Formats: sequence, structure tokens, C-alpha cells
Amino acid sequence: MIAMGIGRAQEYETIAWSPVRKLVWEDFKGEVPENNRAAAVTASGITYQFSTQGTKVGMEIDFKVTTLFYPNKSWYQPHLCDAFILGHEQLHFDISELYAQKMRERLEAADFTHNVKAEVKSIYREILEELDAYQDLYDIQTNFSRDSVQQSLWENKVREELKN
Repeated sequence: MIAMGIGRAQEYETIAWSPVRKLVWEDFKGEVPENNRAAAVTASGITYQFSTQGTKVGMEIDFKVTTLFYPNKSWYQPHLCDAFILGHEQLHFDISELYAQKMRERLEAADFTHNVKAEVKSIYREILEELDAYQDLYDIQTNFSRDSVQQSLWENKVREELKN
């Protein structure tokens, strides 16, 4: 999983997260690294931008937080992959969106000072740390999709969290 800040994301072809558009294997356009034992890798992350308007006393802040999939950084080995593994990879992308939602919530709830840029960046870094830990936990608990019971539990858990 790759997470990138705003600005760098424009260097890559991207697919924005959508509740209706699911990943397909054709979206995974990256080259498989030599001697890699993984079946697939999903490169996704969160980008943000914001603008401010007004004075320090009456400042309005507009945020845009987006979850992106990076096709050219994502890859799969067709001989090792099936629909079940694609579901595992989709959930990595969904988890990125879950943390984008958490970032939106934190930005909405924050009381910013005149140092908005640094404060937004700090929230972003915290979110990325939490996202990375959650992605790792997902892979560990599902044994990288090999544990179908845990995979199903995670799918239900993330689906419910995305609804809230």
C-alpha cells in the first residue's frame, strides 16, 4: 500500500474510490517484481487539499480528501489470483477510504489556529500512521487472504464502518 500527499498523486494514473465501482484485475497494471511471492499488491492512498478564506478570527476552511488507487503501482500474478484474492485487494482500497472518512471527520471537528497548514499536515500524518497499522493488522489477521473466515469477518467489519 502506498499513501501519497496532494501534488504527487498527479504524477500517476489514478482511480478514485467509489462505493459502486469495484476494482477489476485489469486495473492492476504494474509490473510484478522479480522473485516476489505475493499474489497481488494494491497501491492506494489518501490525498487532500484545502483552502482558507477570511481572517484569522473568522476563517473558513474548505477541505477535499480523496482516496485513490494507483494502477501502475498495483500488480498481480494471474496464475496465483482469483476472485477471492481480488476481494482481499478491494478491501485494502476500502480501508483507505475508511481512513479518508476518519480524516474528514477530524478536519471537521478540529479547531484550527493561524497555523492551519501545519495542523492539517499533522492530522494527515496521524491518519497515515493509523491507516498503515490497520492495513497491516488486516493482512496479519486474514493471513493475506488465506484465512477465509477472518476475511469474511473483515469484509463485514469494514462494510459496516464505511456505512457510519
